[in-house]
Amino acid sequence: MTSDIQNKPSRSKKPRLAQGRGREDGPSSFQDKPGLPARIAAARILAAVLEKKTSLDGMLDSENGNPVYRALSPADRALVRAIVNSALRHLPRIETALSMLLDGPLPQGARSLHHILVVGAAQMLYLDVPDHSAVDLAVEQAHRDPRNRRFVKLVNAVLRRLGREKAEIEKAVAGVSVLPDWFYARLVSAYGHEVAQRISAAQLTPSSIDLTVKADPALWAEKLGGTVMPNGSVRLGEFEGQIPSLEGFAEGAWWVQDLAASMPVRLLGDISGKRVADLCAAPGGKTAQLALAGAKVTALDQSGNRLRRLRENLDRLGLQAETVEVNMLKYQPEQLFDAVLLDAPCSSTGTLRKHPDVCWTKDEADIAKLAALQGQMLRHALTLVAPGGIVVFSNCSLDPSEGEAMIAEVLAENPDVERVAVHSEDWPGMEAAINAEGDLRTTPDMFGGVDGFFSSVLRKK
Repeated sequence: MTSDIQNKPSRSKKPRLAQGRGREDGPSSFQDKPGLPARIAAARILAAVLEKKTSLDGMLDSENGNPVYRALSPADRALVRAIVNSALRHLPRIETALSMLLDGPLPQGARSLHHILVVGAAQMLYLDVPDHSAVDLAVEQAHRDPRNRRFVKLVNAVLRRLGREKAEIEKAVAGVSVLPDWFYARLVSAYGHEVAQRISAAQLTPSSIDLTVKADPALWAEKLGGTVMPNGSVRLGEFEGQIPSLEGFAEGAWWVQDLAASMPVRLLGDISGKRVADLCAAPGGKTAQLALAGAKVTALDQSGNRLRRLRENLDRLGLQAETVEVNMLKYQPEQLFDAVLLDAPCSSTGTLRKHPDVCWTKDEADIAKLAALQGQMLRHALTLVAPGGIVVFSNCSLDPSEGEAMIAEVLAENPDVERVAVHSEDWPGMEAAINAEGDLRTTPDMFGGVDGFFSSVLRKK
């Protein structure tokens, strides 16, 4: 972690890592302590993200997620999500703050104690939770865990001091990057310090809700209190309700889709009546765009469950597409397509605003493996279009190795493939997203906050 901290708070003596017996009283089951099950779930989920590199989305799934999480009430589930997301978004700052309050590093094997402290600090620093409640529940959580019972006094002392010196500590950690060192260094290498800092800051901004509408964006912006964005998406204002309750949802007038994620299909141009394949189609936002544009769509995905979800989404929208359950690398159509969309699996580093676990569950080795897979997928995608056909490659990674560098490599080895440059005059208001090569590159600091996305248009000669 990097920091510009010069002076640490020193009013209070730091708690030492004495292994006292801690409390011996208290109820025997955490269910009878209001709020404790949510904190226990938050600490376990945080541990799974940081130690086992487990996807946060999967653990927070209401049907198949973490059992401790699924056993909670809706209100407690919401609290767990808020705690874990805040902890991951601010983790380096939280860990720096804790290190300032400890007399030394935690003992080896005390990772569960670390997670209890992080969960407590996240509530105190970044959520509207009373300090006394966060401290009390962290102490109780440590007491209930045989591994951490000896550290109860430590937990109490550290978090109480955090509460007393909160303003000074917040000021001291303000210069600490909220991103892991390895990831921030890659951003600096790709975009320079200034943009890297803006991307880092954008990660702390709540995501907007963007809609792709079937027709008349201005009308739906007026109805929903939103704004028409430069690409025709509608961005909602502050909204905390349930999406299905909004006007237009039930009748399929629109669907939720980030501004940046809607762009790859728009780059295909006029596809009315053309045969188009969506090679990694689920959950179906881009498939819906293709169908709405009048294409004859074949949607591929290797997951039957994901394809069922795609069909459900299309049914709500009143749109149609042929669906095929297959690994796209093994797909061989009877007839070549006019166009292909390949929104490839990637590191998803452009979605940190929505998925703050990404930069903690992925590393540089993952990025390299995914870039190699994307190159393999793109080479196969190019075999699926007829001469003169278009392939749009896209993903939601910020790393050039998964975008610009990979495209350059494929072009260099395929003289029968050429880039179709995106021109700024065709996309007024979005000029900042068009790079020098004519590809589309969004970063989270653009357009009031969007997903980081890369898109390149290729033509088979």
